[in-house]
Amino acid sequence: MDQRGTLLLEGNAGIWKRLIKASDDVADLVMRLGLAIVFFPHGAQKVLGWFGGYGFTATLDTFTNKLHIPTALALLAIAAEFLGSLGLFFGFLPRIAAFGIFCVMAVALTMFHAGIGFFMNWAGRMPAGNEGFEFHILALALAFAVMVRGAGPFSIDRRLTGKR
Repeated sequence: MDQRGTLLLEGNAGIWKRLIKASDDVADLVMRLGLAIVFFPHGAQKVLGWFGGYGFTATLDTFTNKLHIPTALALLAIAAEFLGSLGLFFGFLPRIAAFGIFCVMAVALTMFHAGIGFFMNWAGRMPAGNEGFEFHILALALAFAVMVRGAGPFSIDRRLTGKR
C-alpha cells in the first residue's frame, strides 16, 4: 500500500476513535439515558404501535401522504427515534443516534411547532397535536450534549475503546 493509502486508513481510524470516545463522567451517562428513555416510547409508537401509537405502516402513511414527507426521510425519522433510542440506551454510537434525534427535533420544531407557540398544551386548551416547541428545545439541547460528549460510562462504545 502506498503512503497515501496508509494515511487514509490512519485518518479513518482516527475518526472512528473520536466517534466512540467515551468519558468516565456520570453526567454523560445521565444525559444519554435521559434522551433514550424519552425517545424510546416515541419510536415504539411509530414502529411497534406501543404506547397508543399506530405502528409502522400507519405512521409511514401519515408521514408520506398527510405530511408529504419523502419516504426516505420519513424512514430516517422513524429509525432515528426507534433505533436511535436503543443505540443511546446501550451506548452504541450515541453520537450518531443523538444526531438523528437532533435532526428530527429540528425539523419538527421548524416545520410544525414553531407557529403554534412556545408552550406545550399542558391545559388541553388546543386540539390534540397542537403543541408548542418547549419540549423540542430541551431535546435539541440534550441531543447536542450527547453528540459532543459521547456515551459516558456503562456503554458499548466504552467497551469498544478497551475501557471498563
